[in-house]
Amino acid sequence: MTTQKVIIFDFDGTIADTVEALVVIANRLALEFGYPQITPEELALLRNLTSREIIKYSGISVFKIPFLVKKVKGELKRKIPDLKPISGILESLLVLKEKNYRLGIITSNSEENVKEFLKVNDLESIFEFIYSGVTIFGKTTIINNVLRQQQIKSSEAIYVGDETRDVEASQKANIKIIAVTWGFNNEEVLSQQNPDFIVSHPSELLNVIQRCEI
Repeated sequence: MTTQKVIIFDFDGTIADTVEALVVIANRLALEFGYPQITPEELALLRNLTSREIIKYSGISVFKIPFLVKKVKGELKRKIPDLKPISGILESLLVLKEKNYRLGIITSNSEENVKEFLKVNDLESIFEFIYSGVTIFGKTTIINNVLRQQQIKSSEAIYVGDETRDVEASQKANIKIIAVTWGFNNEEVLSQQNPDFIVSHPSELLNVIQRCEI
């Protein structure tokens, strides 16, 4: 008998198409927080950097980051009604739900923003749990807490995320990670982190998840 797999999704860039909105917000806050604005050319460069490298590149003080994150979430809240799911992700989520997988979200965005987005896009009934936590470099602690609280064994969980810090956090938490190339980081930098799988379209998720069960 196979144990029911739990698929945990990142939110920004993985489920919600927020990258463009986040860049606009980041540019508006650049002067206040003392980092350069992001040009389209720079965005292409940043997609090829790890989370640590991005912070180093921006020159922003690590002490300012929690304040910046809080402000970005507040600004993003106003944009929720205009944000759309990643193309093809809705169909994949519905198929996974239909196949009786348990689905959840772990995000550094606010729970309020995520719930509002899910409501606006009729996705509320799909996810069993949503956990939000602020970490600069990763989500390992949050992942471990969720596994404990939800009584999920690490062998039963698969994380789906679009950034190098998602890969790193999952590896540290000893759970499988599917890196997706439609979010923030590009395929090249994601592959350097050695995720278990890399997918370039949501339609590939089911096949990869079923392979994890063999």
